[in-house]
Amino acid sequence: MEDKHLGALKNEYLAVPIPEELDFIVKKALKEGGKNKMKKTKAFRWIGVIAASFALFTATINMNPAFAQSLAEIPGMENVIKVLTFKEYTLNEDNYQANLKVPVIDGLKDKNLESALNAKYLEENKKLYEDFIADISDLKEHGLEGHMGVDTGYEVKTDNEQIFSIGRYVLNTAGSSSTVFKYDTIDKKNQVLITLPSLFKDEQYIPVISKYIQEQMRKQMLADEGIIYWVTGAGLENPFDPFERIAEDQSFYINSDGKLVLSFDKYEVAPGYMGVVEFVIPSEILADLLVSDDYLH
Repeated sequence: MEDKHLGALKNEYLAVPIPEELDFIVKKALKEGGKNKMKKTKAFRWIGVIAASFALFTATINMNPAFAQSLAEIPGMENVIKVLTFKEYTLNEDNYQANLKVPVIDGLKDKNLESALNAKYLEENKKLYEDFIADISDLKEHGLEGHMGVDTGYEVKTDNEQIFSIGRYVLNTAGSSSTVFKYDTIDKKNQVLITLPSLFKDEQYIPVISKYIQEQMRKQMLADEGIIYWVTGAGLENPFDPFERIAEDQSFYINSDGKLVLSFDKYEVAPGYMGVVEFVIPSEILADLLVSDDYLH
């Protein structure tokens, strides 16, 4: 496929307007779906609602027969997932800057799952932008000045025959800055959104992984005095809110080597200068805890 053809398809897609009525539908569906995120049968009840509305403006890429056919005709492209910037929210006003990029996924065989993810990404960024504008208005209303910024973006962490992992980050700036990363990891063969608990037989993974990460924190601090984690047993006096255990739904992705990677946001387990930190978990310590070895090896 020629690059200019891809470019034309992207431009055509980005030109599709978003229906105003989608706002209410997405908010309602995501709110209801979030209550049951750990229950697959309930969580997918709202996907059909989102898919029906979201298809109005994802049809250009997601449902374009010519686009799908052109990809299918290219050897090795039958199971390719693409990520494009669907929409941008921007603001550049005195001391206030915003640059939010909304990703859109195309190429999943399960169009309901694809549409649900894309609707989530749109809603996340739309809310961030609306909240940012509201905060600016509140400052101005009270005669206050400030320096504020918000940036979002995305990064494909893994894309192989079986696993697709996409990370979305939010960088907030207000005096200091904070960075939050969220990931979605998809089994491309079975068209399943993988959660951290779904990888394991039971909750025993929490203490096992937590203990390993604590050990790695101490080891890194001993090897490099410039590295600091909030963890006990590493020579720090009264470490701030010491890390003890990961959350059941700790942010994670599966890398291209088939390893589980746990991610911690800026300030979550370390001082701000450490930024976002990650720990690659050896699969051998997880072997007896896994539901199967399909993903981690």
